[in-house]
Amino acid sequence: MNTSATGTPFAPRTPKGKRTRAQILSAARKVLAHSGYVTLRMSDVSSEAGLSMGALYRYFANKDEMFLSLIGDIHEELFTASKAGGLDFGADPFGALLNSNKGYLAHYHDNRDVMRALFEATTVDERYRSMWWWMRERHIDRFVALLERKHGIKQVDGMDVRRTTEALASLTEQSAYCWYAQEALNNSPMPLDLAAEIITRAWYGAFFSNRPWTGKNAP
Repeated sequence: MNTSATGTPFAPRTPKGKRTRAQILSAARKVLAHSGYVTLRMSDVSSEAGLSMGALYRYFANKDEMFLSLIGDIHEELFTASKAGGLDFGADPFGALLNSNKGYLAHYHDNRDVMRALFEATTVDERYRSMWWWMRERHIDRFVALLERKHGIKQVDGMDVRRTTEALASLTEQSAYCWYAQEALNNSPMPLDLAAEIITRAWYGAFFSNRPWTGKNAP
């Protein structure tokens, strides 16, 4: 985020300022869809947003600040979208997992161009690797804590539950990347409902395969 003379992060406080920031980030998403991160230029974003370069630099000092802000916003949206959608993970683990995966995948699909650009950026800049890792760890931390709190699960067949969660998080993330960020390479589109069902069965099978099922969303 751009900073003031005092070093305080610049954040618009007025409705107009917030709208302009959103306008800039919306334009950045469109530019990223066809340029990627490496060749992203502030001038292209300025043109897409219909703003002068001076107006753009009032909000973001360079393309990295702009891209980091965009990724930060999308992560918060992903983190919210991947909640259980009102279902109790303790009473209905499969249904809660299914809602969570649907929310994550749907939002990933909606932002697939930016997520593809993030993957590109992690290969060339340590800041993006760190941000991506923090995003990943935040999701894992939440699930591990919820699994212990709701089901008392700390190990899976003698294996550390966090390592199992890390593997499943990698499966989900890479599947989303292949199905949606690289959608053009697929022989046919992957429907979101089917994608969520496949991934949820993997999560559920890893943690609850030995438990009797009574919920309405039984696999």
